[in-house]
Amino acid sequence: MYIPLHYKNENFTEVKDFLAQNSFGILVNQVDKRPWATHIPLELEKDSFGDDVLVGHLAKANPQWKSFGDEQEVLCIFNGPHAYVSSSWYKEEEVPTWNYIAVHVYGKLTILDEKATMEALHRLVDKHEKDSDKPISLHNMSPKTLRQVKGVVGFQIKITEIQAAYKLSQTRPEDHATIVARLRERGVTESEIARHIREQSNQ
Repeated sequence: MYIPLHYKNENFTEVKDFLAQNSFGILVNQVDKRPWATHIPLELEKDSFGDDVLVGHLAKANPQWKSFGDEQEVLCIFNGPHAYVSSSWYKEEEVPTWNYIAVHVYGKLTILDEKATMEALHRLVDKHEKDSDKPISLHNMSPKTLRQVKGVVGFQIKITEIQAAYKLSQTRPEDHATIVARLRERGVTESEIARHIREQSNQ
């Protein structure tokens, strides 16, 4: 994606933390010569060689997986908080803008066998159930219920490139205090952008 230099984030420790916290992404590839996208959890993990990978699964009813070639390159898109920024908050006249965090991940996709897919599903459920009042586990489910796993296709994406855009009013440091204050008045998502502006201002 196009990222102006001011907004490019190359702190990949920070970006990988973002991916871990915002793991519901969009998987994009080509199906019958057209772009195809599916919204799914894509968990950041390490493979057996210690390389960064994304792990996910699709329903077999979704034709997207039938276009997965051997180590096909795919694109995964992750969106973070975003907010409209009014130029009325600036000290000098300027047009309004939009602040946001977005990460694009490119990688080579391979399909997992049923055993590896099941292991990935266990990790996914355990991660998101750990803070539940009454956590469930796939280990406690009946074989009949778990037969649904046969209806999904698991895959792993070996990451080859990460592009991260953190557009946080970097070009207007003199207006940060007002921008942050106004965003905090507007709501939860806007407050998240305000928090990121404050953090990058203090770096």
